[in-house]
Amino acid sequence: MPTKEHILIIRLSAMGDVAMTVPVIRALVEQHPEVKITVVSRPFFQPFFEDISNVNFFGVDLEKRHKGFLGIFQLFSDLRTLQIDVVADLHNVLRSKVVRSLFTLSGKKVAATDKGRAEKKALTSLSNKIFAPVKPMVERHLDTFNQLGFSIDLTNPQFPEKESLSEEILSITGTKNQNWIGIAPFAQYESKVYPIDLMQQVIDGLAENKNQKIFLFGGGVKEIQLLNQLQAQHKNVIVLAGKLKFKQELGVISNLDLMLSMDSGNAHIAAMLGVKVITLWGATHPYAGFKPFNQPDDFCLTSDRLQYPLLPTSIYGNKKVEGYKEVMRTILPKTIIQKITRELN
Repeated sequence: MPTKEHILIIRLSAMGDVAMTVPVIRALVEQHPEVKITVVSRPFFQPFFEDISNVNFFGVDLEKRHKGFLGIFQLFSDLRTLQIDVVADLHNVLRSKVVRSLFTLSGKKVAATDKGRAEKKALTSLSNKIFAPVKPMVERHLDTFNQLGFSIDLTNPQFPEKESLSEEILSITGTKNQNWIGIAPFAQYESKVYPIDLMQQVIDGLAENKNQKIFLFGGGVKEIQLLNQLQAQHKNVIVLAGKLKFKQELGVISNLDLMLSMDSGNAHIAAMLGVKVITLWGATHPYAGFKPFNQPDDFCLTSDRLQYPLLPTSIYGNKKVEGYKEVMRTILPKTIIQKITRELN
């Protein structure tokens, strides 16, 4: 019996970017059962890959063993013992470039994802802007595997079954006898966060329907305080932040009927689990290639470009432009509530 071809896949961070690789890897394994895969990423993301057959996970230790420049060589040394045949670098940053170059020197076939930096720069430019969609990241990953000789078809993606929730989780969520809506109101950068007062209106409006239960996602002391504020007195609104382990949160997300999220990791997690995802966009825009996987264009509610013609002003939300702090106020709470209500009905 021939040995399986062993593909090394590198994607170290961030959470949403790692989640975007999951549908691609799932399809790769289903359509090429002759391969086995090792995913290199941060240990925190291991639960993303646990239900995919033929996939092993290698947790990179960026704090100690694989820290710094010498750590990159240690990482290569550790990975080489796994008897890798080909390398797919889906991250394409300095650390992964060095690792893949060392594999090239040892005679292995490698390919790296082209991030389309020039097109993204043109999209977010404040002058001579080219407002046109760039190739989505998921399609760029498909190109990478094509270079390695593995064609992948994502026209009919497969998603995992909804997870059976443990008694421990159900003691917090309650049994599912309503529509379950997740809301993840935070993002890494302020320019991607819907104003809290408007989010309060969205939650209040959704909570009026007692056939809906709303779960609030986040993390950290400050965020939990804000979520408790958003919960208000609603009995059908539950703050999950700080109450569940990450893997348990994934189980709850898999059971949602819909997720409302910023342009952030939670949107991509819900999408990789086959959940409907409505996203709110401020300084960033779905044209940059980070629209959640397999979601319709009209699930992306964007800030008004007639009022704010320089949008998008940033790919990741880390750039500030004077006069553009309030762009997300152009997305009205009633628009969000109507959209969610329509999709759940």
